[in-house]
Amino acid sequence: MRLKLFIISIFIVSLIVALFYGEIIISKALFFKAILLYWLFSTLYSNLTIVVKKGKVNMDYGISYGLSFGLLAGPLGLFIFEFVQRFIVYFNRKYSNTADFDEFLHTFYNIGAFTLNNSIAFFLFQALYPSFQAIPFGFWLLVILLVIVVSLLSDLYLITIFSFTGDITSKKEAWDFLRSRSMLDMGKTAFSNGLLVLLLMEQQWEMVIALFILNYLVSRSFMVKSQTIQHKLERDQFEQMAYTDFLTGVHNRTYMDKIMQELNKSGECIGVLVSDIDTFKRINDTYNHAVGDHVIQHYATTLQSNLQGSDCLIRSGGEEFTIFLRHRSYQQCVELLEKIRLDVECSPVQTEYKSDQLAINYTASFGLYYYKTGAETEIKRAYVYADDLLLQSKETGKNRVTAKNGTATLPLSARFK
Repeated sequence: MRLKLFIISIFIVSLIVALFYGEIIISKALFFKAILLYWLFSTLYSNLTIVVKKGKVNMDYGISYGLSFGLLAGPLGLFIFEFVQRFIVYFNRKYSNTADFDEFLHTFYNIGAFTLNNSIAFFLFQALYPSFQAIPFGFWLLVILLVIVVSLLSDLYLITIFSFTGDITSKKEAWDFLRSRSMLDMGKTAFSNGLLVLLLMEQQWEMVIALFILNYLVSRSFMVKSQTIQHKLERDQFEQMAYTDFLTGVHNRTYMDKIMQELNKSGECIGVLVSDIDTFKRINDTYNHAVGDHVIQHYATTLQSNLQGSDCLIRSGGEEFTIFLRHRSYQQCVELLEKIRLDVECSPVQTEYKSDQLAINYTASFGLYYYKTGAETEIKRAYVYADDLLLQSKETGKNRVTAKNGTATLPLSARFK
């Protein structure tokens, strides 16, 4: 109820100001030409409006030329312009089924707030312009001041509305809302409205139309570019989600198929590693799957901390991980895996089970096949070889690295414990 009273009060005050002033200060011919142009381009600019939802209220951010029309035609002319323009928007939204539940009430708020604020700007301009005339760039400084005043008043109205709806509950939130106002947008508003006033007073219609079109093209260009960037970010995010294992944050099996196709054509020497956690089922059976998940996460973190940027870590199964080691010799791959094996063995998982803190020790086994891609062996076959080597590590006691150098003249296996 308080919200409706506040909005109706703003509308009534704006109407009283307009009727009290009682005249349109420019000729009827100039008024009708200007109002037709403003309506035309305001309708065109409605496609560039950005709607931001703040709690229960939708806020429209778009190009506003109400200040220039108010300075040109006075409060009564401004009220007529805003009344007709806002109801054009209202009926368009009702027709397109994009109207808010309280669209009718919001329309009266927009008429009242824009008329009242820009009427205040009109009276300030009339009072201050003689003093600013003597200052270099005085006209522009005054227009910038008026834009600041109008923006501040508009924000204060909105803060009041949001306090009624419960979307702003503290002074800090109100201050943060005030600070969110874009200085670049205020500058664009000031110079666009200032130029319109000067051009319309001289009746430079071609320049007025050119200014409207220029603003539209610039705004449209920025919107298209912004949408393109946003769409790319969304595509990248969806792709990342599609290729990411949600438990560990490393790549998943889908990404493994993609990277294998790329590596298969690279012609480089790589180490294909397959590893898993020893006796993992016993961990799950002894505790629960939540503890098991902590062990898997710990193992993934340990693996990742030992890799470099060009390596690729993939969770290829439950507790199984695949790594493609790049830009290393066979001996460097073997030494790295031995270091990882020791790191796993010596770093227990800190977790919780039945409200008790636990330190769970575990080990892992590894199978490494090192070879040159793009040669006789397909990378999928190299993966099978690495998996067989992992099986050998399991069969010979676990907590081992079993490796084979497929680039050597004679096959060479190595086991470490």
